[in-house]
Amino acid sequence: MMGPLFPMTCVVLLALHASVSPASFSPEDYAADEAELTANSDTIIFDDYRGKVCVDDSGFVYKLGERFFPGHSNCPCVCTEDGPVCDQPECPKIHPKCTKVEHNGCCPECKEVKNFCEYRGKTYKILEEFKPSPCEWCRCEPNNEVHCVVSDCAVPECVNPVYEPEQCCPICKNGPNCFAGTTIIPAGIEVKVDDCTICRCHNGDWWKPAQCLRRECLNGQTLS
Repeated sequence: MMGPLFPMTCVVLLALHASVSPASFSPEDYAADEAELTANSDTIIFDDYRGKVCVDDSGFVYKLGERFFPGHSNCPCVCTEDGPVCDQPECPKIHPKCTKVEHNGCCPECKEVKNFCEYRGKTYKILEEFKPSPCEWCRCEPNNEVHCVVSDCAVPECVNPVYEPEQCCPICKNGPNCFAGTTIIPAGIEVKVDDCTICRCHNGDWWKPAQCLRRECLNGQTLS
């Protein structure tokens, strides 16, 4: 009685094995895990947010119609299907004397205005008066500009003026004089420059050569 059952058991097992073969299943028969589908790939798949939401620089997500700031110093934007649409206001001009500008908002903002003057490498307070040289008198104006007045010196009454420390205009330490040839002679008197020549400076015209009178002389003796 047991003999005929053995062949039938083998037939059933073979039939069951054939029915569970991988070739008999299609991908639609079960829900595959996403990680399993990409296990053999180096590509990371992200959700497509285009036309649905907006993402700022920090990764925050905003819904359509929501207002947000995409960056630290950017103007406000509105999330649309075409992406962020940002305001572009007309920002006020920065003061030309501004020394500190901050960019914490949509428009740059001046935080500190220069309140001093710079002149020849030095700084001066507003309304401060100073003399950069003996001939200059200057003042730091409220507009941060330096205005100076230069002294107008008179023409010296000598041909060898000198400049003294802390004095603006040259002075004639030896009084008025002029040139008689290559010799400097004092003004106001006749000067014998050699045995045969007497010279005198022009009155008031110290820069002109002296008037000289040359007499006839023999061996250094004037002939009368």
